[in-house]
Amino acid sequence: MPLMPKRVKYRKFQKGNTRGKASRGATIYFGDFGLQVVQPGRLKNNQIEAARIAITHHLKTKGKLWIRIFPDRPFTKKPAETRMGKGKGDVAGWEAIVLPGRVVFEIAGVEPDVAMEALRLASYKLPVATRIIKREIL
Repeated sequence: MPLMPKRVKYRKFQKGNTRGKASRGATIYFGDFGLQVVQPGRLKNNQIEAARIAITHHLKTKGKLWIRIFPDRPFTKKPAETRMGKGKGDVAGWEAIVLPGRVVFEIAGVEPDVAMEALRLASYKLPVATRIIKREIL
């Protein structure tokens, strides 16, 4: 079952803007290693799921994974070979808007090289540039 909200206030959303930096979710909170977005973009539910599968496949049964974003906005698409006009298209799927600095995935409970490799594999599945960050030791 794809990631999607149970219900939303409006069936179709406007695109809005992706300017600025993330004010929330920009630090590692749960795990020891995280995948941080460095450019703004929109992550579709199937892209988030593909990255999650890549991480869990590499971790096997070890460690713990946190997904820090949720695709809560619908995106629309007009059918192929349709003339211009006639209104906005039907809802085609769900996406999460991410701003630079947002931590998308966190991992804990595995060796550093295993966590780094899992997050590197996940980064290939996402359409935005990312970087791997470590928890700051206080």
